[in-house]
Formats: sequence, C-alpha cells, structure tokens
Amino acid sequence: MGLSNKTALVDKKYLLKKFPGKGGWTYAEIPEVAPDKHAWFNWVKVHGSIDGYLIKHARLMPLGNGQLFLPIKAAIRKAIGKEAGDWVHIILYPDNMSVEVPQELIDCLDLENSKLIGEFVKQSANQQQEIIDWIYTAKKDETKARRINKVIDYLQQKIK
Repeated sequence: MGLSNKTALVDKKYLLKKFPGKGGWTYAEIPEVAPDKHAWFNWVKVHGSIDGYLIKHARLMPLGNGQLFLPIKAAIRKAIGKEAGDWVHIILYPDNMSVEVPQELIDCLDLENSKLIGEFVKQSANQQQEIIDWIYTAKKDETKARRINKVIDYLQQKIK
C-alpha cells in the first residue's frame, strides 16, 4: 500500500521521547489526533512515513492523559538514524481499510444468534479488525474457540 491520497492527519516534525526505565519505548506524542472511542483501547490505526521511512498498519496508542502516541520501533529508528531527543518528520493518514470478516466467524455468530452478525457490523471498521486480529492470532484452535465465545458474549451484551 502506498501513501494515501486522503488528507493527512498530521504532517510535521515531532520530538522523539522515551518512556523511563529499562526497555522503555521510544515514541512521538501526537496530540492532534483524538482517540477512537469506538476502537478497542481507543487505538487509531494509521499509515504514513517517518523521515521518509514508510510505515504501514501502525497504531496510535493512548498515553493516559487523553493524548495518543506513536511507538517507534528500533528497526525504524536504526533505518532513519534517530533516537529519543531527535526530531523527526511524521506524516500520518487514517488506515480505514475495509474489513474482511472470515466466513468461519460469520458462521459462528449466525449459529449462536442471527442478530449477532448485525451487531458485529455495527462496530467501527477499526473495532471489527481488532476483534478479527485478536481471534486469528491465536496459535491453538482451543484459544481461537475461546476468543470467538468471548466475542459472542460481548456482542450479546450489546443486543440486550
């Protein structure tokens, strides 16, 4: 996926910071973007570039103060030659991809209660994708089944 022709969420320089302590993440605070109240954990999915380095499928995550941050992986920092304390040019676009719902999940929801599919599609695209990713990153079938059951419970609560 190339850079989007949509309007950028941000296109400016940001100071790289680091969370204190061993293993603290390096990140850029992105105060211009509001948390997605409909997405799990209020994450906002984005793509774009950092100093010209292409980033795909990134997530802006909550700092806990109502603002979001973009974690900057070591591989990216190495590629652009920057660390905490350096300024970087970040361009971000919303990553509003269409969601492909696996047939298996559709069948499970329909089998349990035909209204669950309708409730699932009412969720934001970000939340739908988060749910699908969470289910299908399970390494064992039993874990995947447990996660599908948790999603069914979650959706049933929304119907009531």
